[in-house]
Amino acid sequence: MAGLAKRTQWRQPSVIPGFGLTLGYTLTYLGVIVLIPMAALILRPMDLGLAGFWAKTLGDPRVVSALWVSFGLSFLAALLNLVFGLLVAWVLVRYSFPGKRVVDAIVDLPFALPTAVAGLALSAIYAPNGWLGSLLAEIGIKAVYNQLGIFIALTFIGLPFVVRTVQPVLQDMNSDSEEAAISLGATRFQAFARVIFPAILPALLTGFALAFARGVGEYGSVIFIAGNMPLKTEIAPLLIVIKLEQFDYAGAAAIGVVMLLISFVILFFINLLQRWGRMRAT
Repeated sequence: MAGLAKRTQWRQPSVIPGFGLTLGYTLTYLGVIVLIPMAALILRPMDLGLAGFWAKTLGDPRVVSALWVSFGLSFLAALLNLVFGLLVAWVLVRYSFPGKRVVDAIVDLPFALPTAVAGLALSAIYAPNGWLGSLLAEIGIKAVYNQLGIFIALTFIGLPFVVRTVQPVLQDMNSDSEEAAISLGATRFQAFARVIFPAILPALLTGFALAFARGVGEYGSVIFIAGNMPLKTEIAPLLIVIKLEQFDYAGAAAIGVVMLLISFVILFFINLLQRWGRMRAT
């Protein structure tokens, strides 16, 4: 009887029957879509050897500069979106105002807009003769064809990830704990820091990770506003495309492997922070 009860625990009712079949499809799909391409990416630079791999990646100042630009500006843009994404999600959840649905729809605009179109639009707006660029030019700020332009583009495409990750958590939160803290003498800031923030911290970190990952791999919206100057405003995805156009497939794959390793390490630590945030919230 004990063995039968244990087997029935594993066979809980499901709308998709057949654990073995669905698991097989899942592993096959992940293998074909994710694992096999990743394996091919990792194996391709082996033709270069260790010395050649180093010379094509971290031994090349142009590659190192492109990696710093891609990862550094993606990290800074994700940090900015962490703050303003929380602010936008807070306003959309906690307040009612005319045009709220329009604002809510505008948040998803970077999702629907083709990246090349986004890059052209940002370049036109922030150019010295553009609407915002002309205002910035009057105070001596050039917002295109430099790292500031890359930062603007990465912030634009990363904001929805933070908003859409935090917004459902704020909607599902019970306000009783917040009201209890305020009734016991806590200030609004203390109630936010000790009640609300721990509850939304895992969602914030998830949104940060998604915005960062999207920024690292972004191409279309950046190349139109970056200027693409080697050692200054050249991003790693553009350098990979340049090597592919030069038929240097091993060199392009080597840069991709380095980006994969760096992204894995950073996302691994973000995942640890997410787990710590969940443990702290409970």
